[in-house]
Amino acid sequence: MSFQPGSLVSYRQRDWIVLPSENPNLIMLRPIGGGMRETCGVLRPLADLAAPNLPYERITATTFPLPLPTDVQDPAAVRLLLDATRLLLRDGAAPFRALGRLSFRPRPYQFVPLLMALRQETVRLLIADDVGVGKTIEAALIARELLDRGLIQRVAVLCPPALCDQWQKELAEKVNLQTVVIRSGTVSRLEKQTPQDRGIFSHYRHFVASIDLVKNDATYRASFLKNLPDLVLVDEVHGAARPRGGRGAQGQQQRYELLRAIGERPGQHMVLLSATPHSGVEEAFRSILGLLQPEFEALDLAHLSEKERIHLAQHFVQRRRVDVRNWMGTDTPFPERDTSEAPYRFSRPYDAFYRDVYAFARGVVSAADTLSGWKQRMRYWSALALLRCVASSPAAALAALKSRGGDVAMMIPSQAMSQRQS
Repeated sequence: MSFQPGSLVSYRQRDWIVLPSENPNLIMLRPIGGGMRETCGVLRPLADLAAPNLPYERITATTFPLPLPTDVQDPAAVRLLLDATRLLLRDGAAPFRALGRLSFRPRPYQFVPLLMALRQETVRLLIADDVGVGKTIEAALIARELLDRGLIQRVAVLCPPALCDQWQKELAEKVNLQTVVIRSGTVSRLEKQTPQDRGIFSHYRHFVASIDLVKNDATYRASFLKNLPDLVLVDEVHGAARPRGGRGAQGQQQRYELLRAIGERPGQHMVLLSATPHSGVEEAFRSILGLLQPEFEALDLAHLSEKERIHLAQHFVQRRRVDVRNWMGTDTPFPERDTSEAPYRFSRPYDAFYRDVYAFARGVVSAADTLSGWKQRMRYWSALALLRCVASSPAAALAALKSRGGDVAMMIPSQAMSQRQS
């Protein structure tokens, strides 16, 4: 019997859906309710030979039984069944296999990076959309689609430590991708849960890691590169640009060296994200482009040929809010920024507290006159940061003093820290 792609069949006491196959003697099957990783091939001649003695080896057509009126329960259950059916039909009819696993409906412009990625044999992409356009969603879409197509098996996100929890939450809620967070505060616990014969980066299939933890040569860099996942998403990549002239902060240089080592792996998929990829230093921007393709680092961006422009456009996408608003109209309502200023008055206890802190800050700055170089600058910056926190809110002041002053902050009068009049 010949089965067309999309047909429902029964094989080994399980229901399957027939997938396209280039070999007429090989039937590709994916289990109903299973993922692409469970896809298997059945060699038709061997199945026919075994069928007389082993009936469950025979591939037969099957159908789902029609629902009975008695199966209808309450309106909520009917609505749930309707939504599930609609999502499954959308998943089967659309060109993307990930749509059935999403908890949201992507906007049309958010499919652009995904389409660009699917056209590349090795995904190398820089997404530089404005804040709020949806870089996280676009990168998550790429990861989910490549996983569901079976093109990759593992995903890693490298980002600043403060963004790890946000990435973990977005991946879980938006694209049903469960990850663990690997950073300085969690790495010890995760290592205890890892088998002794395996490393932390090989044991966990998908993870969100702090780039500042991974970049260090003496700790986890070698282990990460040895067990590199198939797809690496790098957020805030402008913080990993090569410093001007090769000189700059050591941490930034280490981040760049880490990403360059990842980019040098043949066949390594990598998606870079940044709302501000160009800081005004063209050399730093070209170093980011060089992570995608080595030849991009030598481009003269002010005098690109048509061939170079087309090549670069295949790996670089950038949309501003105003562009998206012009394309989509009211369908994409971005929040309007309010730049008005609203002054407020300190309460008497808080005003007295602020004056005390201001006097303390002046003393810190005055004492710095005897210092020089970076020590003097650190005194200035510390005093300025303290004043900004105190002027911001009592909660910010208390948090700053607790982090810097320890038990001394607990001596601050509670009335002064809790009262403020708008």
